[in-house]
Amino acid sequence: MAWIIGWDLIIEYAVGNIAVAISWANYFKTLLRGLGIIVPDWLSMDYRTAARIVDAGGQSTVFRDAPHVFGIPIVFNLLAVLIVAAISIILVLGIRESARFNAIMVGIKILVLTFFIVVGLKWVQPENWTPFAPNGWAGISAGAAIVFFAYIGFDAVSTVAEETRNPKRNLPIGIIGSLIICTFFYVIVSAVFTGLISYPDLRTKLATEQAEPLTMALEHAIPHLGWAVGIVALGSVIAHTAVLLVFQLGQPRIFFSMARDGLLPAMFQKVHPRFRTPHVATLMTGAFVAFFSAIASIDEMVDLTNIGTLFAFILVCSGIIVIRKRDPDRNPAFRVPGGWGWTIGLYVAFVLGLSLFTFSIPTKLIILGVAAVVFVLARNHIFPVLGIISCLYLIYYLPPTSWLRFAAWLNFGFVIYAGYGVIHSRLRGRAVSEEPAAHDAYTALTGAILGLVGTALLLVTRGLDIVLVAFQAIRGPEGWARFLEAAGHIQSLDAWLQSSWFLTAPLVLNTFVLGPLSLRRAWRARQETADGADRSSSNLALGLSLLLLALGAAYLVAMLAHGFA
Repeated sequence: MAWIIGWDLIIEYAVGNIAVAISWANYFKTLLRGLGIIVPDWLSMDYRTAARIVDAGGQSTVFRDAPHVFGIPIVFNLLAVLIVAAISIILVLGIRESARFNAIMVGIKILVLTFFIVVGLKWVQPENWTPFAPNGWAGISAGAAIVFFAYIGFDAVSTVAEETRNPKRNLPIGIIGSLIICTFFYVIVSAVFTGLISYPDLRTKLATEQAEPLTMALEHAIPHLGWAVGIVALGSVIAHTAVLLVFQLGQPRIFFSMARDGLLPAMFQKVHPRFRTPHVATLMTGAFVAFFSAIASIDEMVDLTNIGTLFAFILVCSGIIVIRKRDPDRNPAFRVPGGWGWTIGLYVAFVLGLSLFTFSIPTKLIILGVAAVVFVLARNHIFPVLGIISCLYLIYYLPPTSWLRFAAWLNFGFVIYAGYGVIHSRLRGRAVSEEPAAHDAYTALTGAILGLVGTALLLVTRGLDIVLVAFQAIRGPEGWARFLEAAGHIQSLDAWLQSSWFLTAPLVLNTFVLGPLSLRRAWRARQETADGADRSSSNLALGLSLLLLALGAAYLVAMLAHGFA
């Protein structure tokens, strides 16, 4: 569990920082343009976005203007790389994050948002709010899933619990108070933003333009107020720099903690002899973020960050339930509320919310009945259970491809853990085990189970991807009939065997790295032990490892045959 959370936090912080770096680059480009400095498009966007910018003849103007090496256009986001490199160097040299510094950055953010609201209100066109929800409730849910990216900031508040006076009182106040303030600003800014630019116009904007939404809206509605665009761009650059700094500061510390526990190589916990900073982890994090911010699209990174953050929240909510079951007498500094009072109050709120929808009476009664059963059964864990349900609900509305990418990411983590972490762990590593053969059997079984779980996740997310893509493409039937028609596509062999790097790469790792590794350990344990329990574990690990090899090999062979057919 510790490894999964640590590996998931890489998505939450490092991958999230890639999206922030891309957004920073676009705001900085706008700021430079206001100063008369033009940054070429081929030095400020990713390859896939550049391919969408075409002239009347269908040729990509960015590819045409970019320098070529062996006939291949050179397109990457240099501005994002430079800011990540600069912040990484600063963090290696050493910087102390202070409350005063954070207060200044937060103050600038609030001033910029207030300025945008005041200036934009004058130019709002109410007709842009019609239709109010162009894509209905599904569109609202998808928007909520995508904006969940912003909740990383509230999550980060909890990381300072050890440094907080009276955390039982101050942390809930800080998290809930900031949540209320940010929700207020989100609602007002969203109202002004959508009043400045209509939904059809917004859909025509490129991903790089959408990465700087406030300046984009001002330039669209009031292009003659260049000074206002410049002020928002400058404030956004400063605010984004603060976010980059904080996130880039946190990720190496996560690596440091994982390395200290033996889950990652010791080099990640090396401290610079002069600057007293984890310089290796900081530079490797910087290299990772800089590389992908140069070539990645912001919407892809936001989707991946969202599903990683939602999954982390599911683990946290599940952990609360597990702790209460295993250690009911624990008296923590802060206890998540529950019981009949909260359950009844939340159920009443649910009933009132459901009354706003136009479902038929029988449908509402069924929903209320199912909800009543869930609320009663979960009354002592009502907030964790509702947290899990809401996170799963939002994950459903993320693009299906993000599910497969997340499953691939977890698979990479499983391979690293089974290959290194489980061997060197300070808790259950080989060095602390008194019986090497038993440890080999344990690690072999762990690796085989993780490989099978990872393969199952890949296949399940691939199947969901096939169904949802078909569901979105179907025109005609609605409701259950539409779903059944989409589900029929899961029987299509061609759909399953279409090449996807996010499916192929982890399957190759499972088949040619994790499977043989577990098989070798299981065989070694079987040869070295005479204990009945250890022998049974090694035999089980042998069987599961062979099953993992067979599944991966069969799928990869079928995919290759389909590709050459």
